Amino acid sequence: MSSFRSRVRHPAAALLAFVRRENLFRLLGVIVALVLVGAGGLTFFEEDRAFQDALWWAIVTLTTVGFGDISPVTLGGRMIGVVLMFFGIGVLGTFTATVASAFVQQRQRKDRGMDDCDLDGHIILCGWNGRAKEILKDLRADSRSAATAIALVADVETNPAGDDEHLRFVRGTETEDDLMRAGIKRAATVVLVGDRSQDYRARDATAVLAVLTVKSLNPSAYVIVELAGEENVPHCRHAKADEIIVGADLCSRVISTATLDHGISKVLHELLSAQVGHDLMTHPVPDGYGGRSFIDVFSDLKRTEGKIALAIKRHGTEHIVTNPDADARVAADDRLVVISARARGGT
Repeated sequence: MSSFRSRVRHPAAALLAFVRRENLFRLLGVIVALVLVGAGGLTFFEEDRAFQDALWWAIVTLTTVGFGDISPVTLGGRMIGVVLMFFGIGVLGTFTATVASAFVQQRQRKDRGMDDCDLDGHIILCGWNGRAKEILKDLRADSRSAATAIALVADVETNPAGDDEHLRFVRGTETEDDLMRAGIKRAATVVLVGDRSQDYRARDATAVLAVLTVKSLNPSAYVIVELAGEENVPHCRHAKADEIIVGADLCSRVISTATLDHGISKVLHELLSAQVGHDLMTHPVPDGYGGRSFIDVFSDLKRTEGKIALAIKRHGTEHIVTNPDADARVAADDRLVVISARARGGT
């Protein structure tokens, strides 16, 4: 898995947008005007009052705190105080109610997936079911993606992963509009999980169409798609999917291998899950090892980092050499497929 860098909108910008959206500048203007008029009125009726003291008194009176350190002594000053108290209750009540209501509405919109995602370099996970849940758990168990921003696009009523602070929920499907709301233009990776409630033919047709939609919106996004049948792999390749995983085919091969080599499925489960045991991952060729033999890299990587190299992924191609010859040369810009115990969160 590649490393991800993601960002969210700056809190100051979000706060400014919130204030503008809820028209809070108008209420704030009324509050400031009341404070200034109240302070000016007190100094008018009580000439011996300093303006800064009158300003403090106006703020305390408007908020109905009433410290009592400053009190008007003239009839005019007291009338100003009465006006401030009555208006203060109404204006501040309206202000706090507006802010509270806006926060509640914002939370509801977020939980219902109605807001747009302002993310960059993030992962988009399309679809929600048992497999998507496990994918999310594995991503969060891996230290490389534990805090990566993820946009979940799913046709469910509320956010099914509401306890994930780095996840943004978008209610919808793999349509252009919903993908745009999920920030597809700036996404680094898109994962398309099949909907098992559909017939497998319809499911794969939807997946192929989703790949075409994603690539038309962001050709540079790395697209991983799950298919139900191997016969649709060519269509996904034509749609320019970067990785295609056929669930039934993968499951069949694991079962047939486990039939001949008992226990192999447990090894595969450990390697493919970031939640338990060791992990299968890609690793850059260590500095100074470009041009050296695979056996040299294998030995030194195991001795110095405790990782076992299984294959070489050639730079700039999809070509992977599994179990290379001992004297096979490793280029500096290749990547190694290794077994590692150091990718999980908290290690």
